[in-house]
Amino acid sequence: MVISIRSAETADAPRLIELDRVTWSPENAVAPLRDGDADFFERRPPGDVLVAEDDGAVVGYTQFGRPTPLASNAHVLHIQGLAVDPSVRRRGVARQLLEAAAEEATRRGVRKLGLRVLGGNTSARALYESAGFEVEGVLREEFLLDGRYVDDVLMARRLT
Repeated sequence: MVISIRSAETADAPRLIELDRVTWSPENAVAPLRDGDADFFERRPPGDVLVAEDDGAVVGYTQFGRPTPLASNAHVLHIQGLAVDPSVRRRGVARQLLEAAAEEATRRGVRKLGLRVLGGNTSARALYESAGFEVEGVLREEFLLDGRYVDDVLMARRLT
């Protein structure tokens, strides 16, 4: 599958919200986008979101941000969302988005790209591991989702 990756634009917001809604489950995210979240870019500027396009249609995205506002932590970025349209899964879109995020982070002078993934999301964990991310820690029973306690796995990839 040949896709292009670009920075998001304000006009992408409705499609990104739609992707969040069709991809959310308690297996892969702590909470769905709330109905009142009319603006995808309310918490993050379009420049911190990369979108994947297939023949002009947005089929996935990843977003990133700083884990803390501390200057001593400025060398770290975290992936804070990754979604791929179910109709194009298992075609390399997520991997291309991860690589594009690593390239953008490197361009910004970042040394470490981190993320958090739910412990039971084995397919995402395998994807991240195959993309060079390593487990750095596990917060045991961090979330109560659908009546069961779920681990929060902290992973990171060194960029230098």
